[in-house]
Amino acid sequence: MNSRIVFIACLLLSCLTAYPQDDTTMLLRLMTYNIRHGAGMDDVIDLDRQAAVIQGATPDVVGLQEVDSVVKRSSYIDQAAYLGQSLGMYATFGGAIPLTRGKYGVAILSKEAPMSVHHLPLPGNEARTLLVCEFEEYVFATTHLDLDEECRIASLPIIIEEAASWDKPFFICGDWNDQPGSTFITKVRKDFNILNNTTSSSANYTFPARNPTKIIDYIASYGRVIKSIRSRKVINEPEASDHRPVLVEVKMERYTTGITSPSTDSTLQEEAMYDLTGKRVFTPLQKGIYIKGKKKVAVK
Repeated sequence: MNSRIVFIACLLLSCLTAYPQDDTTMLLRLMTYNIRHGAGMDDVIDLDRQAAVIQGATPDVVGLQEVDSVVKRSSYIDQAAYLGQSLGMYATFGGAIPLTRGKYGVAILSKEAPMSVHHLPLPGNEARTLLVCEFEEYVFATTHLDLDEECRIASLPIIIEEAASWDKPFFICGDWNDQPGSTFITKVRKDFNILNNTTSSSANYTFPARNPTKIIDYIASYGRVIKSIRSRKVINEPEASDHRPVLVEVKMERYTTGITSPSTDSTLQEEAMYDLTGKRVFTPLQKGIYIKGKKKVAVK
């Protein structure tokens, strides 16, 4: 056999087997992007331009910040819904601030429909929110933290409590308005593993978009659910927004700790179970999400 053909065959085989997929691991592409209510560095609102940036990155899930929903300045467009429809993704909006007949906040775009959604208010001189979407294998959240350091630090216990309440892998992203090495980011690292590269290099800077000088956009995981980080980069996009988007691909543990059979789980007989509205639920449990103690658990 021709040696060139053998080499190519071996190369293709190595690509297929470098990150083997099995019942316990999966690959996940995570993205965060502050879209500045659709406005680029030229101050022109162009969601199609931003949709093209996201499409080129092929993420599984995207956290968006500075998103308008039916606001006058952006022509009363539901921006999350518009981007979702353009990209063929599910769109979930979390409003934080009422603004000229609409709302301003954050959003999540996802290839997979969320199983559950909620958002929590966070401290801020301007209203802030933590948007949380639960998916079959993981939970993904996004937020845009306040410019004031005390407000950012006061937000952290709320975020940690939410992350700790899930028994699924928990990811969070967003514009956190703080730089690596700060008091706040140092505190974040005690409970979260920051996944994007935070070393001081122009390739890692996210703001301002044309000539970035700082890192203020992050993607992180709670605890140590990551097997490996396959790739991580700041996308070189200097015009579509005043922030550059961040993309991370991880190999992660699949969610395998859901309750599969109430009749065989002795702890289920001993601990009260509640649905997400707080109502006590008794066996047999239907498929869905429940709360046991302080943990959210899934019955599959």
